[in-house]
Amino acid sequence: MRLLSPLEARVLGVLVEKQHTVPDTYPMSLNALLGGCNQKTARSPVIEATDADVLAALDGLKGLSLVFEGSSSRVVKFEHNTARVLQVPSQAVALLAVLMLRGPQTAAELRLNSERLHRFADISSVEGFLDELANKATPMVVKLPRAAGEREARWAHLLCGEVTLPAGRVAASDDGVSIGELAALRAEQTRLAAEVADLRQLVHRMARELGIDPQAPHAV
Repeated sequence: MRLLSPLEARVLGVLVEKQHTVPDTYPMSLNALLGGCNQKTARSPVIEATDADVLAALDGLKGLSLVFEGSSSRVVKFEHNTARVLQVPSQAVALLAVLMLRGPQTAAELRLNSERLHRFADISSVEGFLDELANKATPMVVKLPRAAGEREARWAHLLCGEVTLPAGRVAASDDGVSIGELAALRAEQTRLAAEVADLRQLVHRMARELGIDPQAPHAV
């Protein structure tokens, strides 16, 4: 599945949220969706989308089968198909929705903010579902490096692509390593791995030329 635009993620998050918080108005009309997208509370960032913006986002989501139109009303209404398309349980859908609506949050914040969508028994339960989402073949969430001065790391969704931390926000891992340092270490690790692979191929080629089995215990 392609990456979502920020507004597509907002629309999808609103549909999941309102399905649980105001079930009487779900599926949702365009007007109700617009209000949910532009809501001033429980949203980060706060936006000012138009009808045309939301319709365009809905068209994109329909193309991915994440949203479809209901047929039980004279007014066109929309509902989501998130769990089936993403192949994740309802608990994971709740966490993704809160992340799409409110931005990066700690596991404790996610447990609190998702209570009306799904009531998690404890923080470890939230972390369990987050770990599952992070370890999928195509990860859907990522645990961000802990920011300087913060006690807990935040989680963010990846449905719109890699997460860019706000300018000026200094982040550190549990060992106090900055994001830049981590990136440099990963790049060096990649370079060294490639160098080792080249050396291994060279050794195997030389061993074959000498008539030595490169897999034998005495082989280098």
